[in-house]
Amino acid sequence: MKNFHTEKLAELWHKGVNLYKFGHQDPAVFPITEDLPFLKSMGMNKMDVFDFAEDWVREGEPDLASFLLIHEHRRDYFWEVQNRIESSVRLNSSSLPAKDAEIGGVRWLPRIIPKAKAKLRGELPTETMFCCGGDRYFFQQNKIHPSEFLGVVRRAGEDDQKIIDWVLSRAKAN
Repeated sequence: MKNFHTEKLAELWHKGVNLYKFGHQDPAVFPITEDLPFLKSMGMNKMDVFDFAEDWVREGEPDLASFLLIHEHRRDYFWEVQNRIESSVRLNSSSLPAKDAEIGGVRWLPRIIPKAKAKLRGELPTETMFCCGGDRYFFQQNKIHPSEFLGVVRRAGEDDQKIIDWVLSRAKAN
């Protein structure tokens, strides 16, 4: 069965990667204007494509599958929880916990929780990416896929302790 929004997102990822490779490396003028209505219908914006294309070209991750899985969570949240109404709130990046902050000996955990919540809600500012290099290091160290983490965050709602307990039990198992 066809999943048209996933196909369109995959096309946009490839388009973004090619644009970035061929010199379109300024997010302010990243030439995907004609795709913005589709992105908006998914609860996404230009930076969602630009950031993932940039990191793929420069660092070889996150891959297409991760891009699709992460943004499937965003779309579902946007459609099911936000009733397709964009949030007017933006995370203040300076309010994020320090990069070396820990909970239960797990570095980055205090930082990734508010970033994941902001990603689900479409509240990340342009200067902050969910699944950036620091996030990816956290996921790799704890053997967690970013989309899996978004699912845990969504199910936990505002109960951060559920997220913390899940990560700590996952860390012990690994």
